[in-house]
Parts: sequence; C-alpha cells; structure tokens
Amino acid sequence: MIFSTVTSYEDEIQHALFPVEQLQVSGIAAVDVKKLKDGGMFCFSNVVLLPVILLCYGQLQAQREEIILITTGSRELDKVLEGGIETGSSTEIYGEFRCGKTQLCHTLCVTCQLLLEQGGGEGKAMYIDAEGTFRPQRLLQIADRFGLNGADVLENVAYARAYNTDHQSRLLLEAASMMIETRYDFYFSS
Repeated sequence: MIFSTVTSYEDEIQHALFPVEQLQVSGIAAVDVKKLKDGGMFCFSNVVLLPVILLCYGQLQAQREEIILITTGSRELDKVLEGGIETGSSTEIYGEFRCGKTQLCHTLCVTCQLLLEQGGGEGKAMYIDAEGTFRPQRLLQIADRFGLNGADVLENVAYARAYNTDHQSRLLLEAASMMIETRYDFYFSS
C-alpha cells in the first residue's frame, strides 16, 4: 500500500524518499515506473509533488509529435491555421450560408490523401452528410487539381447520408468501428 499512517515528521520524510520502484509493490505497472524514471523521477516525493499535467506531459508530447497538418489547399488559410488542419483533433468550421464550408470539406477529403511532403496525411476521409451537399464530381475536380487519380480519391472517402439525428448517431458508431480497422485522417459531418 502506498499510503499509510505517518506518525512523525521523520516517518513522513522516509515515505517521501522511497524509490519509485516500490510503486510496483502497490500494483503500478513496471512500464509506468520506467516512464517515471525516464522522466527524472526517482523517489516518491518527485511524483507526489509534481502536478498531474506534468506527469502526462510526456504522453501529450508524444501525441503532439504524431499530429499531421493537412493543407486546406489555400496557402493563406494554411498560414492563418499555422500550417493547416490538425489531425487527431476536432476542428469546427462555421459561417454564413455559401461562404465555402462545404468546399473546404470537399478539398480536405482530397488533400488528406496527399503525400506527407505535399501537405497531406496519406490517409482516408469519412464524410457524414446531414444536408445533402456532398458532391463526388467536385472531389474529382479537386483530385485533378492536385494530380491525383479521381477513382482512387473516391475509393478513399467513406460517405454516408444522415437523415436525422438518430440516424447520424448510428452512423457515428459505425464510423468509430471503421476507424479502428483503417486509418482515417478526417471525419466530416455537415
């Protein structure tokens, strides 16, 4: 047990200084103890006094390093977004009617398939259409702009039309199971 009754200040110091390896006795996995040691924490007091966010920092840092920035197809918009749209996070696009939201989503369905060095993610896209605005022929035009094979681009976009919120919820569950099997860089819902 990690926590016990401390009867004196000397006991408290002794408990604070025991090595992190002792955490394994209390059920902490050896791999987690190794992560603590790799992070420079060798005794219990290092762990106790460290804010939780810093304990997670290594994991967060590793996740940040895996993020890919996907080009929007516009150099100026990519600059505003500091490189493009991030994978592994949610980006909400909103605006007035006919301002280009659907066009941007169509473009991202294509650009996420580009090679990494071209600003893509070498992945696939998923599009749940709640408004009936998805146009495969538009994807073909965008694919041509980026020098991609239109048939291949369409093959790499999973599309579904949602007719109501219940249907959209079911599609989201199905989408989640598909994402486990195959890497999708983007998911769109209009």
